[in-house]
Amino acid sequence: MSSTADSTAIPPVLAEVVRSGFVEGHHRGSLVVLAADGSVQLELGDPYAPVFPRSSNKPLQAAAVLRSGLALFGERLALAAASHSGESFHLDLVRKMLAEHGLSADELQTPPDLPLDPVEAEAYLAGGQVRDRVAMNCSGKHAAMLAACALNGWDRTNYLHPAHPLQQLVHTVVEDTSGERVTAVGTDGCGAPLMAISLTGLARAFRRLVLAEPGSAERRVADAMRAHPEYVAGTRRPDTWLMREVPGALSKMGAEAVQAVALADGRALAFKVDDGATRALGPVLGRALEVMGVDSPVVGRIGHVPLLGGGMEVGAIRAAF
Repeated sequence: MSSTADSTAIPPVLAEVVRSGFVEGHHRGSLVVLAADGSVQLELGDPYAPVFPRSSNKPLQAAAVLRSGLALFGERLALAAASHSGESFHLDLVRKMLAEHGLSADELQTPPDLPLDPVEAEAYLAGGQVRDRVAMNCSGKHAAMLAACALNGWDRTNYLHPAHPLQQLVHTVVEDTSGERVTAVGTDGCGAPLMAISLTGLARAFRRLVLAEPGSAERRVADAMRAHPEYVAGTRRPDTWLMREVPGALSKMGAEAVQAVALADGRALAFKVDDGATRALGPVLGRALEVMGVDSPVVGRIGHVPLLGGGMEVGAIRAAF
């Protein structure tokens, strides 16, 4: 199944909003699915145009931290690649990681924030807590970056500057794994440098993570994420569900409705919803997994995003391809 991308065309509809049987809205974007041999199985829109992968880049940033020489394993390595929900076990481990490397939470340059998960945010506020750098969903990544700087004697006050040795290493890993040159460098929501590649390059990078030589930095990140998916996301998050229920799956979403997934045999996907609507992630991901041949109850669970009216389900966001 394939189609030819046209960068001048209006992006195709990836998902539609259906309320009471009436289509009231659309979410357009681009998507690519790679077969096990790395060839393109499906392309929609323009998956060769550069995008900011946002937090879908985190596994590559974690691989760079390992390439710097930092010894991270298990849950700590999974948390280094995480957009965590802000559950207590996430925040506790971030603090432990900082303490283990002689670091302070004050050194984190994440913006003070509430937990990402709404349930956790309500409990956090009910407990009298305020926005905090550790609570921000990228704090595990930042703790690992600071630890890498401490290990190598690199400046910790400007560890987010694009010219910093650690960020230059991230740049190299992104290009190595995607097989592309970085076309633009921006600033992510957490303040870290953000490197633009295409969706095809992102899918290729995830494919390389799962197929990398055992013991390599890239494979160690993939293995840690798959072994400890609740540290990558949270107990109520689709990335966790997918990695827990589909053996060998590697999954990471990003802000502005970006998603990348690779399966153990090298099949991979990446997509971006143009309007950034994260409500479209589940239906598009579920349908893309069906196209890839994934047969698991979790696919339907991820793909079901209901619309409510008067507290009852009256429609859904559904895939349109």
